[in-house]
Amino acid sequence: MLGVFELTIRLPHPPHKTEIHVSLQEQVQDIRQSIIDLPFTMRYTCFHLEHKGQKINDFVELSEVPDVGPGSEFVLVEDPYTEKDARLHFVRIRELIGAAGDRTDTTHGILAGVSLHDDITQSAIEGTGKSASSISAEYDFDAPASYEALLPHQQPAAPKTVKTISVSPWSPPPYHLRMRGHLLYIQVTTNEGDQVQITSHTAGFYVNRSTKDKFDPSPKLSNKDLSAHSLLTLLGKISPSFDYNFRALTEENGKKDPLTMFSLQNAVPASPWLVPPPTSSFSTHYSDLTRSQESYLYAGAENADSLRDWNEEFQSMRELPKEQMQERVFRERLTSKLFADFTEAAARGAVLVARGDVLALNPTENRDAQIFVYNNIFFSFGADGMGTFASDGGDEAARVATGKDVVGVKAVNQLDITGLFTPGTVIIDYLGKRIVAQSIVPGIFKQREPGEPQVDYGGVEGKDVVAENEAFAPLFQQLSQQMYVKKHPVWDKEDKRHELEGSIETKGLLGTDGRKYVLDLYRITPLDVAWLEKYWSKPEGEVKDPEKSYPHRMAVLRPELVASYARVKLGEFVQAELAKRNEKTEGEHKNDESAVVSTKNGEAADKTEEGESKGAEVPHIDASNFKFSLNPDVFCDQTPQTDEEKEELAKDEEEVRAVCDYLTSKIIPTLIQELQEGDVGFPMDGESLSTLLHKRGINMRYLGQIATLADNDSQRLQALRQLTRQEMVTRSFKHIANKKMRHLPPPAAAACVSHLLNCLLGAELNAKPEAETDELIKSLYGDVDFGYEQTTPESLKQEILDQIRIRFRYEFKGDIVQSDRQMQLLREVSLKLGLQLEAREYTFAPCRATNGVNGVNGHAAAPGSNGEPHVNGSAKKANKKKKKGSDQGSPHRAAPAHSQTLSFHPDDVLNIVPVIKEASPRSVLAEDAFEAGRISIHQGDKQRGQTLLLESLSLYEQIYGILHPEVASAYSQLSSLYYGLEEKAAAIELARKAVIVSERTLGVDSSMTILSYLNLGLFEHASGNGELALRYILHALELLKIVYGPKHPDSITTINNGAVMLQQLKKYPESRVWFEASLTLSEQVSGKDSVANATLLYQLAQALALDNESRGAVNKMRDAYNIFKDKLGADNANTKDAATWLERLTQNAVVQAKREKVLAELPIRPIRGRVQGAGMRNPLPQIGQSREEALGGRKMSVGGQREMDERNIEELIKYIEGGDAGKTTPKKKPQTKRRIGRVS
Repeated sequence: MLGVFELTIRLPHPPHKTEIHVSLQEQVQDIRQSIIDLPFTMRYTCFHLEHKGQKINDFVELSEVPDVGPGSEFVLVEDPYTEKDARLHFVRIRELIGAAGDRTDTTHGILAGVSLHDDITQSAIEGTGKSASSISAEYDFDAPASYEALLPHQQPAAPKTVKTISVSPWSPPPYHLRMRGHLLYIQVTTNEGDQVQITSHTAGFYVNRSTKDKFDPSPKLSNKDLSAHSLLTLLGKISPSFDYNFRALTEENGKKDPLTMFSLQNAVPASPWLVPPPTSSFSTHYSDLTRSQESYLYAGAENADSLRDWNEEFQSMRELPKEQMQERVFRERLTSKLFADFTEAAARGAVLVARGDVLALNPTENRDAQIFVYNNIFFSFGADGMGTFASDGGDEAARVATGKDVVGVKAVNQLDITGLFTPGTVIIDYLGKRIVAQSIVPGIFKQREPGEPQVDYGGVEGKDVVAENEAFAPLFQQLSQQMYVKKHPVWDKEDKRHELEGSIETKGLLGTDGRKYVLDLYRITPLDVAWLEKYWSKPEGEVKDPEKSYPHRMAVLRPELVASYARVKLGEFVQAELAKRNEKTEGEHKNDESAVVSTKNGEAADKTEEGESKGAEVPHIDASNFKFSLNPDVFCDQTPQTDEEKEELAKDEEEVRAVCDYLTSKIIPTLIQELQEGDVGFPMDGESLSTLLHKRGINMRYLGQIATLADNDSQRLQALRQLTRQEMVTRSFKHIANKKMRHLPPPAAAACVSHLLNCLLGAELNAKPEAETDELIKSLYGDVDFGYEQTTPESLKQEILDQIRIRFRYEFKGDIVQSDRQMQLLREVSLKLGLQLEAREYTFAPCRATNGVNGVNGHAAAPGSNGEPHVNGSAKKANKKKKKGSDQGSPHRAAPAHSQTLSFHPDDVLNIVPVIKEASPRSVLAEDAFEAGRISIHQGDKQRGQTLLLESLSLYEQIYGILHPEVASAYSQLSSLYYGLEEKAAAIELARKAVIVSERTLGVDSSMTILSYLNLGLFEHASGNGELALRYILHALELLKIVYGPKHPDSITTINNGAVMLQQLKKYPESRVWFEASLTLSEQVSGKDSVANATLLYQLAQALALDNESRGAVNKMRDAYNIFKDKLGADNANTKDAATWLERLTQNAVVQAKREKVLAELPIRPIRGRVQGAGMRNPLPQIGQSREEALGGRKMSVGGQREMDERNIEELIKYIEGGDAGKTTPKKKPQTKRRIGRVS
């Protein structure tokens, strides 16, 4: 059990006491954070806790404090301040009183970490404007996307507590006053207009006698006490209006969900690609003296607080004990926090490096070979500045190698092998440059003695020199066993044989700190030899063979593919062992195909059939003899010397070829078949598509093959083809844009991006766009090549087609920009390049506004550039008279006057944020607890399963903090499990958290966010909150239009769910329209004669009956019956149900009055067919997830059909005719009570 109990906290000031719920597994610093977050204790920042007179260490678990349990009491004791405590207290109070103002963050961008959940929820709860059901009646399913769905609503100005508060110009204190305890000086201008100087002292804060012209930090004489331990308390004494305004501000903030306000500690906040214009209230730049003082406030005068020895922290963390449960929790929590801190520091440093603000250590080298050190982090460019990859593709190979290295480092970090260390590694793509950030390994720059290799294991200079330090062999052996890497021979330039446990490119380095480091992990899997032999060759002279022009030789197989193939080989091994056993025991267990495979490390591969009785004897197969590994250095110009060595290498090559064939002949066709049949969640955009492919072990270079295989009459595969073609265009454009931006000065980036976007998306509006480069910038950078200015729509199209042909081996036919899909392509390009564009209507064709025309209610949906508020999802009417010459006229404000008509201007590119790839490992502890809980529930042990699920949730929140993508995924999966357990209140709470955390960490329009909104709507509807549920469905549909466009294959389910919601709200005409829309889309996707279509006809017939359309209801039910009969047979239960309904509807159509009475009370009952997940029973699966997995492992009925109605047909008929069907009401489940998790 979790050991949750109530803990009393004694306070030094009113209310003098409070209670909080705690768990014995929590650390004391978690309790501190809980106290700070409470409204009446937020004044405390500098304090310690005591128990029975003894001070408690903040970094121990509560279980380690003696005699702590239910009824225990802690005492909060205020501590004296240090200079650092005073600075952080000042920062905290500024944030609390709403005086922090806006920050210009170099890394996170505009509105980073924004959430739209509160806007949507409040509009439904407060009932402002049109209701969701009214909007649904006017909803146009085929209308273009409106970007309004991506923008937060304008909020009224928050109550102002003080006019200004900042560090005083008198700060820091002189030497003699430091000796007396003075820490810093603060100046405040109250709402009454009084300017007050405050001294921060070790004992607290007090008003001093200083003025702007005279320095006198002694206490000011007054009739009342003008001192306090907390600055918040002191401000209330100084300003008569402060307490009132602060209460009003607190109440206003209290209306918001706390998760929308917490700062992100362990994750990078998502930066939206469309943001309000600079004139919006969200972007208003206020005068704030403290903004320029932030570096001092956060890091101190000597900047010492920000300097960290990253490498030592990483390696010390890995050396922490991990035997006990508490030790593992602490270690994984520290790991998550450390990786997050390093990622943010690396991103900030990379931005400075890219902008030229950091001096190179080797300024005389060419730009690509320059290296940098900033904030104890080593930076280099992901380019072939030293010629290391000259024979493998040069800069292209170097860029790919850095990306593969991060994947390899992440894999090694996940394995967590004791004694093997990796440097912290992050990749940042910014302004066309790829920058690699790494912690500095001790000794990596040390020049060794002549003849001594620079590394201790692996290839030193390519494959010419090979080092073999036997101390590394055992560690590399452990690594190789986990990653299916074969111990194999390699030969140096003198043809001397060396036995290596890893790839020759993977290096081992003995640092000067005595630790063993593994470096260069970009080749942990073999090359994709089938691809390279077909499409790549070493350049001979100037020209490369067009058929073999793939840009680099770093095409390696994904680790997921190797693991998948290993499972196949294990299955073959088990079958072979069973066959041998059956031969020995002929006649006994002849047909037994069940086995439990015991492996070396005690894991079990369960092959037991579900229907097997528990008491049956299960044979055990010893898998310790199973061997599978791949040689990562095959096809790498190795030179075996003997016939035996050549034969061994040939076998290794054959095995690698088998894996390559497995990818193209099994994995890819299977995925396409599953997507065609709707067995897994359909991808929505490029990110979800790449995630799906990577999970299956498919590299993105196979997009062309997937597009070719998907080119058939299936509408679902046509949607897949459309998505893959768009992704190929997007990725090709990204490569072209990066190449053109790579050596540009930062001030020219916006002009370059806008011109390339005009050539890509605005050619129909202007066939000959001209780049709007600032002439002053061009004159200042005379040695820079502004070659992008010569790009034309024709030349860009040809470049994109060439890139698609080279990189994806696909002959692209037709337009590269599909009609009415400009917004989707613009979004994909922006996300991949880190663009933040002004949210306005971009015109892509003459006299036609392509996007943003129709909002959710059919009105114009573009927000004004001046930030005018949206009223319930619709923009203000645009027919009001505007001031002549005003820049705030049309809601669709055009760009400033230019000499030509263009879709994009440099002013539209408001910011560019870094795109980050990092190598943090996932929490094994939390994942194991979740999986154990899921399995227990699946096996029927509900109580134990729920306990384990709560345990896993606690672990997720402790280890990652609440605001993290992994926690969002956990919330989403847990909500689905609780919904399946009929714990609706708990499911809603978890789904709501999943929505907010997904929005803030993945993006307001990410596929995960959309799925979270859809499931939240489903759960709210099940709890009777129809209007709110419909709001979430409408918002998800608008997001889906922006991300994919109209008619996403899985939107059949969404529209069908919305129809059922409208039906439950007794909006029968509206629900009929939605059912018809769902049916229309289903006919296009699944075909008119499909079982899925019959199911929707069945539901539409019910809707027509409720809308007094008896003839239409009979016709639709007859169509459903005919399809069921043809496809499933006359004896199928669905066919019989439809026949019975058809008979009753026909009879009741004669008696109008009776029909109205009967059908108005008729419960809407699901048919036993499947509509690609349609219906209100089950949550939607995540992208690539099967529907069974979305149910937490619960089995669906045969053929994937939904659960049957518990009543038989006779009972239902009796109910229709007015009898009692024995309807039972399920017992209400107790709500799972949990304390809100906290950011660590």
